[in-house]
Amino acid sequence: MPIHRSPKKRMRQDRKRSLRNRAVVSEIRSVTKKIRQSTDPAEAAAAFKRCASLMDRAAKKSVIHKSTAARTKSRLAKVVNKLAAGPH
Repeated sequence: MPIHRSPKKRMRQDRKRSLRNRAVVSEIRSVTKKIRQSTDPAEAAAAFKRCASLMDRAAKKSVIHKSTAARTKSRLAKVVNKLAAGPH
């Protein structure tokens, strides 16, 4: 346990940031799961739009790496487009 004031403050800040980051990542995972499990193209497209926005914001704030965000968005876009194309 830190003794000085600045490390104590740093611990408080770290705790707040980690809780916020965990909430953001959890929400991204939930929306991603919703897209992958969706059978309705309109619902999947709406969820994808929300997910892309969340990922962009998370990448901007370094919660997730920007390449990870881009890769995941690309994979989800494939899923949404395949769903929109319909069964062949």
